[in-house]
Amino acid sequence: MEPMYQFTEEDIRAIYRLGEDETVAFIWNMLQNYKTLSERIQKLEDQIAKNSGNSGKPPSSDGLTKKTKSLRHKSGKKSGGQDGHPGSTLKAVEHPDYVEKHDVKQCQHCHANLEHVKAKRIEKRQVFDVPPTKVEVTEHIAEVKDCPTCHQTTTGTFPPEVSQPVQYGIRIKAQMVYFNQQHHIPLERTAEIIEDLYDQSISEGTIVEACNQMSQQVEPMIEAIKEELKNTTETAHFDETGGRINGKLWWFHVVCTAFLTLYAIHPKRGSKALNEIGIFPIFKGTAMHDAYCSYFQYEAVTNALCNAHHLRDLIFIEEQYHQAWASDMKKLLLEIKTAVEDSPPEQTFLPPDQIADFEIRYDAIVEAGLQINPLAEPDLTLPKKRGKPKKHPARNLAEHLKARKRETLAFMVDFKVPFDNNQAERDLRMVKLKQKVSGCFRSEDGAKVFSNIRSYISTSRKNDQRVLDVLQLALAGIPYVPPILQAHFCLSA
Repeated sequence: MEPMYQFTEEDIRAIYRLGEDETVAFIWNMLQNYKTLSERIQKLEDQIAKNSGNSGKPPSSDGLTKKTKSLRHKSGKKSGGQDGHPGSTLKAVEHPDYVEKHDVKQCQHCHANLEHVKAKRIEKRQVFDVPPTKVEVTEHIAEVKDCPTCHQTTTGTFPPEVSQPVQYGIRIKAQMVYFNQQHHIPLERTAEIIEDLYDQSISEGTIVEACNQMSQQVEPMIEAIKEELKNTTETAHFDETGGRINGKLWWFHVVCTAFLTLYAIHPKRGSKALNEIGIFPIFKGTAMHDAYCSYFQYEAVTNALCNAHHLRDLIFIEEQYHQAWASDMKKLLLEIKTAVEDSPPEQTFLPPDQIADFEIRYDAIVEAGLQINPLAEPDLTLPKKRGKPKKHPARNLAEHLKARKRETLAFMVDFKVPFDNNQAERDLRMVKLKQKVSGCFRSEDGAKVFSNIRSYISTSRKNDQRVLDVLQLALAGIPYVPPILQAHFCLSA
């Protein structure tokens, strides 16, 4: 937009002297510029006002000076472990590995000899520590014999994991993968950790190869996760986030439940990616997501929308435009959420009369939002622009809540549907953490390795397994299979 000309008083008087038509044209042009600048200022103010508490922006974008309002409320409980929590306090063991006795040989006061004086009592203290560690080398020797009967040669069988003349074992390789993939420690620092812990120098290529081997070993489980998610009739969470792979924008997609996690990468975000990943188009359960438009292209899929996103959008309208209907809707959604949480365990949905009451109030609030944000009359004096006319952000939100009422309130008519999509966002957090540490992936293969291993780790942790244990199992050729996937492996066997 070109800078506006600074009119002087003499310029204005000169236009006035030109006559009524010129004056009207001048004022009309000024009004149009004023409207354009006002819209531009409002748009910029909206951008500045957005933060992680009232929009989808990440907390890292808030900076150190902004203070956001959390959607959570204080429970009134004291900080720390609550009643009934098992805790993890260090406790003495009955049978320690080692015992060091500290005898009293002389009196510390008068220095008398006490070696033959019987102790009246003893005091015990226990120290928990790790022993000095080093890499142990196990040599495998296989005999080679010639049969005197058939004169053929037979060689002893090495264990399956012993395939090279010299190699690292599954425990130390599992730790390489553990540091690099579970805790996102870069290759160079992972090598430093191994050397500092075990006085064993390794190369970055060794770590990469261990990760590649891990990815290959868990592929059967990844396929089983995918098949289970295709056929489940329960609720699953869908989300995606962008990331750089070899300098280009790719998308990390996640499909997850309380017990399963599947990561997939694709150059696209929308329907092309969903079709090629192959879960969403045939999904039989309830799909919880953030209302990205591509998800609604599949009419056979039952959708549910994340109300955490709705709450943030409502907070923005409340704070930026001071519209009461947004505050009323936010309170209503939280009231319904509380009603669901306070329902008896055997109940699977709210009572019909309560559902009807909530829906009536929901409709009234949405209608209030539409009335206070009417559609703008088209300006016939201006040239017609391509595309849909722009609407007020509050109008857009009200229309969305009206059109997606069933998906928004799905959690109150089916308690298996959660209030929000936090499960998917928690699982995607590991992708964002990897990006913060490494910035990007150097290759598509590296991103696929990360996706496979993180799918395996996340699924194992959701099933209460220790990460190092399941990594060792995978490298031994017997990856951990959660109970929900046992049927798939029985069928494949």
